[in-house]
Amino acid sequence: MAINILMPALSPTMTEGTVARWLKKEGDMVQSGDVIAEIETDKATMEVEAADEGILGKILIPEGTEHVAVKTPIAILVGEGEDVPEAPAAGTKPEPEKKAGVKDETPAPIEISSFDPDKKPAAPEKGKGERIFISPLARRIAKEHGVDIASLAGTGPNGRILRRDVEKAKGQKPAPAASSAAAPAAGHVEHVKHSGMRKVIARRLTESKTQVPHFYVSVDIELDALLSLRSRLNKALEAEGCKISVNDMMIKAVALALKKLPGLNVQFTETEMLHFEDVDISMAVSVPDGLVTPVIRQADRKSLREISQEARSLATRARDGKLSPEDYQGGTFSISNMGMFGVKDFAAIINPPQAAILAVASGEKRPVVRDGELAVATVMTATLSVDHRAVDGALGAQWLNTLRDLIQNPYSLVL
Repeated sequence: MAINILMPALSPTMTEGTVARWLKKEGDMVQSGDVIAEIETDKATMEVEAADEGILGKILIPEGTEHVAVKTPIAILVGEGEDVPEAPAAGTKPEPEKKAGVKDETPAPIEISSFDPDKKPAAPEKGKGERIFISPLARRIAKEHGVDIASLAGTGPNGRILRRDVEKAKGQKPAPAASSAAAPAAGHVEHVKHSGMRKVIARRLTESKTQVPHFYVSVDIELDALLSLRSRLNKALEAEGCKISVNDMMIKAVALALKKLPGLNVQFTETEMLHFEDVDISMAVSVPDGLVTPVIRQADRKSLREISQEARSLATRARDGKLSPEDYQGGTFSISNMGMFGVKDFAAIINPPQAAILAVASGEKRPVVRDGELAVATVMTATLSVDHRAVDGALGAQWLNTLRDLIQNPYSLVL
């Protein structure tokens, strides 16, 4: 009996996805557990496993098709010797959605990508007798910059072409300018299609700024004591190969401040306020197509060593597009750190449904007054963006003062 393979729901909030790539072709034998396709969500591109065995009789949704609703038939699986139906039939046995899983460990990195809706199903490259293995993001970058992927040598597992391989080739070959009848006569304009991630970021942040009443509170925080402690900790951990960053210490300090004043560890709904016992910190990570916010769970209970290891792992997987939904869903408070870019100060947009986000700027030498005497200290400006429906101004200011005390007297971070 023919089995419909459906577009899976890879996260609780997923309503549609993009068929990024088919890893099996029509006529291939499929075993239960085989990875059959890559599906792009708004956060990452994930590998999807088959729940049944049979022959991939017909691919209904070609590679590159966007906005495919969850539970839409995308292919048909048939038994050996069975006729292949032209279309999914009502009453056929659907592939059990609960068995369609995301493969946690894959031999090759999956990178966040976007696709052209007019793109035809993949075929062997001209002059090649076999398929070229390339990550979705690398394929898109190659297309945009006119890089011939058949000429590339992949450095990924099993010779897979990765983004870095295309970037290297791109640096050696100028990209052709996109032509358009609407382009200004004064120069060339390159038209880059929005990725699914960029569309979601645009929608969510527009909703946040238009529907959430933001207010902002800033304080200057002296970092010298924290930097001194960090230097001593890293010297002690040098033999272990562990290195604590300022961002790791900020995550810990924010988590402890939320424990001391839990009124910011909340979410506003139309009927009630949600108060969270766990402090789960979302940290903003820049990726090629936008921004993702993987979560350090129960950050107040973790040591700086544990936070450092977890943050490094999450950031690496975020940039490789290998986060699973549980890695980036459910945070209660966000941190956006742009200190590494030398930014003096900035205000971040709240990440709904959270009630607040902390913007961390760069530390710089500034004059300060201590006991009536002029001195020099390393100072950073931290700006708290708050949902005024959930938190009032006085509480926001009190929380920032609590955070400043923790950072300027940082030994509580290791006790």
